[in-house]
Amino acid sequence: MKTLIATLLIAAPLVAASSFAQAQDTAPAKATAAKKTVHKAAKKPVAKKGAKAAAGAAAAATAVAAVPDVPLSTEDLAVSERVFKGHIPCELGAYVNVAADSANPGYFFVDGRGFKYHMSPVKTTTGTVRLEDKAAGAVWLQIANKSMLMNQKAGQRLADECMSPEQQQVAEAIKKNPPPSLLDAPKPAQ
Repeated sequence: MKTLIATLLIAAPLVAASSFAQAQDTAPAKATAAKKTVHKAAKKPVAKKGAKAAAGAAAAATAVAAVPDVPLSTEDLAVSERVFKGHIPCELGAYVNVAADSANPGYFFVDGRGFKYHMSPVKTTTGTVRLEDKAAGAVWLQIANKSMLMNQKAGQRLADECMSPEQQQVAEAIKKNPPPSLLDAPKPAQ
């Protein structure tokens, strides 16, 4: 046992010196290999043991994203007052939770199955309520009778036909008394 320890103590500095010399010769190749290893590790699914660490990292990333970049204008703050908040059911069993960010007035957290965004209001010319997370490319659109969440970067709808209780009332009123069709408008006199 003593011989083994003595051999390791003598050999360790020699191995370290040779690996240092080798590292200087192959540093660019090893850096590329290390980047590939890190990239592959990022793609691997997280084990149960690392799930808590991943959740903590995600929460930290969300907390960083929660810091607003730009103070909101009075027009944007006016838009934020019209946003429907709460648990909003959507078609196909989906849902969206819209909650005001208490630390940043006018900002909202919009989340559901597989997504969470920190959104700010954007003034529109049509009066539609529009919330955006520009970094993620997400957009929440709210009109009188329904809402929709889209991911512009992916080019897909994440949630459609979402209706808060107020929007459900408007949708029912439209069913009972539909507005006149643009195609049925009276023809102008010639």
